[in-house]
Amino acid sequence: MTSMALSKTGAVSRIAAVIGLGSMGMGMALSLKRAGLDVLGADISKDAVARFVEAGGRAVTDLAEDVRHADIVVSVVVNAAQTEGVLFGPAGIAETMRPGAVFVSSATMDPAIARRLAAQLEAKGVHYLDAPISGGAARAAKGELTIMASGTPAAFAVARPALDAMATKVYELGDSAGFGAAFKMINQLLAGVHIAAACEAITLAAKQGLDLAKVYEVITASAGNSWMFENRIPHVLAGDYTPLSAVDIFVKDLGIIQDMARSERYPVPLSAAALQMYLAASGAGMGRDDDSSLARIYAQLSGATLPEKAE
Repeated sequence: MTSMALSKTGAVSRIAAVIGLGSMGMGMALSLKRAGLDVLGADISKDAVARFVEAGGRAVTDLAEDVRHADIVVSVVVNAAQTEGVLFGPAGIAETMRPGAVFVSSATMDPAIARRLAAQLEAKGVHYLDAPISGGAARAAKGELTIMASGTPAAFAVARPALDAMATKVYELGDSAGFGAAFKMINQLLAGVHIAAACEAITLAAKQGLDLAKVYEVITASAGNSWMFENRIPHVLAGDYTPLSAVDIFVKDLGIIQDMARSERYPVPLSAAALQMYLAASGAGMGRDDDSSLARIYAQLSGATLPEKAE
């Protein structure tokens, strides 16, 4: 495999591989393809790989072998453990990635783990770019993500065609791994707390017998509004908890926040309280449902009545 491709910036690249073709990874892989890169896709789901191939991508047949030819490997797996498995597990790619290639890690993780993985990979002559993402599946599909990245200048240089294809905002936050992960965790702390607060507020409004559509109209025009209130509360109003961002994502991410804060002897009482609500929702069987399901937990605890999905 020696095919050449042009990024949308005109920079020459050869092959990019995307590991993880879920709701975010699929959009990212297709954005790379639209930008002219030759893209290989890998996922444990055969259906996801088949959809990528139908869209014009190429399926990985042997990941460890295929990445030998890739300049850029974008990992869009769930967490640090899966990232470490991709790199250093029994079928890990760290041994087969060519020196000078870059591994772009998009999973949300503890900054200390990002630093450790980077050191292990860089010892093999492979660049590591700590590059968590934000923006959701819709923006991923359009190549309009925000990427919070940190790594060496060389890592950024090799990854640039992929970064430009996948994102409209690429923040360069430091010259070593860990800074990108730390920025993402601050974002996740706020996002998780804001969703919990939005669900708490709208369910209290329901308990008060207020017109919830009018509550939404008033709050989104008032100082109490937040991006998460504006984005998530329509799910509650529609009674539709189809997962766009699942409860269990914040079980994971706010759990990481607790670990980070504990290691720094730093109090995080608001995110700790929010985490309990996500845990309650997950324990009630809603872990894979939309994170606006916290409203349903508040309703169960209080006896409030929320809108039901129209048949």
